[in-house]
Order: sequence, then C-alpha cells, then structure tokens
Amino acid sequence: MWSLRKHVIIVIGSLLISIGTNFFLVPHKILDGGVIGIALIANYVFDLHIGFVIVLCGIPMFIAAWVLNREIFYNSLSGMLISSFMIDLLSPLRRDAAQILASNILFSAPIGGALIGIGLGFMLRNDASTGGTDLLAHFLAKYVPMNVGVIILLMDVMIIGVGGLLLSGSTFMYSLLTIFAGGVTTGICTHKRVFPQKRIH
Repeated sequence: MWSLRKHVIIVIGSLLISIGTNFFLVPHKILDGGVIGIALIANYVFDLHIGFVIVLCGIPMFIAAWVLNREIFYNSLSGMLISSFMIDLLSPLRRDAAQILASNILFSAPIGGALIGIGLGFMLRNDASTGGTDLLAHFLAKYVPMNVGVIILLMDVMIIGVGGLLLSGSTFMYSLLTIFAGGVTTGICTHKRVFPQKRIH
C-alpha cells in the first residue's frame, strides 16, 4: 500500500528533476539521458512540452510493465506522471530562474544533471521511479547478457548522440557532463539498492 510518505518523496524528487531540467539544461539546450533526453530533443526541435512527451514515450513501456511486472508498473506510474506534470508546471519560470542560476553553461550542465540524479536517486531509494528507459533496461536485461547499468548508459549515449547530430557537437559534449553527474549522484543516493522486481513466471 502506498503511503503519504512515498507520495511526498515522489513530489520532492520530481521537483528536483524539474528544477534541474528547466533551470539548468533547457536554457542552454543541453540534453539528459533517458526519456527526459528524448523529450528535450522534441522540445528543442519541435517546441513540444517536455512533460507531455515524457508521458507519450512512457505509454508503451508502461503497457509492457502492466503485462510483465505489475509491481514495477505501480512503483513507476505515479513518479512518471508527477515528474512530467512538475516539469511542465515550472516551465514558465524557466527564463527568469536561468538568468539567476544558470548563466554559465559549464556550470549548468553538471548541476542540472546532479539535481536530476538526486531526484531520481531519492525516488529509487524509496522504491519509486519515473519509469522511462530505466524501466526498459530492466526488461531488456532479462533477455540480453548485459548489466542494467550498462544498458542504461548505452541508451543515454545513443540519445545524446542523436541530439548532438540534430543540434550541435557542443550539445553532445555538455550533455556527457550532465549524464555523468546524474549517474554519480543517483549512485550515491541509492548506494547499492536496486529497483524491486518480482520474478516473471
């Protein structure tokens, strides 16, 4: 049963993800990995709302989770919906906040990644998640002989690589800083805890 404490944790984690995305990454067109990275590309190229794209990208993965592993589905759905909502909710404050917090791109890339990583790590530590490519990686790891972390890293590099081709080479380089900072902070927050899963029969 989900407690009030878990919902508060998801809101706090989502707020950190939203701040990192809106105030540090978007002003400089920097990418993150995962579904957020895909949503950022859609925002930079087509001016689509980031949270809306995250929800769209999550639909097939959550259908798979519903069929294959209900525990992951329930642990991820609220995190994905609340974080998506929070990202779009804070987007109108993006320009003013960025002028104060993120005037330097070299500063913004790792700080944005670190805030997203802390927000995600905070949720993972408390058995919640935003879903996304980490959800896909958990499913893929059952069928390919690769570590979940390696699969996530490969997907992240592919996403920012595509973004670098569509945007610029500097976007790719700064985005590498972002996913590195995010990976480090998520690892620190979660220590050695892993996302709970049930064996699929």
